[in-house]
Amino acid sequence: MITLKLLDQLESYYGPKTPCWPTDPYQFLVWWHCGYPASDEACARGWDSLQRTIGVEARHILAASPTALTKALKPGGMVPETRALRLQQIAARIVEEFDNDLSAALRASPKSARKLLKEFPGISDPGADRILLFAGIAPIAAVPSNCPQVLVRVHRQQENPDYAATYREAKAIIESDIPENFPARTRAYLLLKQHGQEICKRTKPRCRLCPINSSCKWFEASQQRTPQSILL
Repeated sequence: MITLKLLDQLESYYGPKTPCWPTDPYQFLVWWHCGYPASDEACARGWDSLQRTIGVEARHILAASPTALTKALKPGGMVPETRALRLQQIAARIVEEFDNDLSAALRASPKSARKLLKEFPGISDPGADRILLFAGIAPIAAVPSNCPQVLVRVHRQQENPDYAATYREAKAIIESDIPENFPARTRAYLLLKQHGQEICKRTKPRCRLCPINSSCKWFEASQQRTPQSILL
């Protein structure tokens, strides 16, 4: 399978990767709202601040005043007041509807788990897939939300202008090329995420630095364009 060979090349280039976010479903929801605009760096700053000053458990968040929670989330970026409100809404639902154990609820109903997760604020298909995969609930073909273009460019040359279509296409490639198990699919997610953020960016991809450009249809086609279209 060509995708597995490409992942081996990416791992040789970037090294083995591990998630920098909590893999517990509830904790991921908290982490995700710790930063805005959401990024690994912003969420990590807000998460660290929240852990130090208030705590991340539902009971801690519910016991905190809106002012204190807002202050704790400020290191994560913009609209801390809105994020504080959402965290308290999430925490209340976790306690009232799921007896403080979202993971158990997701495992109990795997067929409806994706739909359940999408009922939480800020969680769409990519976020739900990511949670289910890294929590070890379902070895789903998750695609990094900020770079679904990577596999589509490699295999098909050009991503669809419609984000949802590109996401579905990348997901289909993973489903056909990557074994349906947690180690293989978490590895694929992490490597594709790193590559999409550093080199195969949505705009101005750094194709000449790419360790897999010899197998990439996008790069092959770009050779026929003007040299200025490829960053050195």
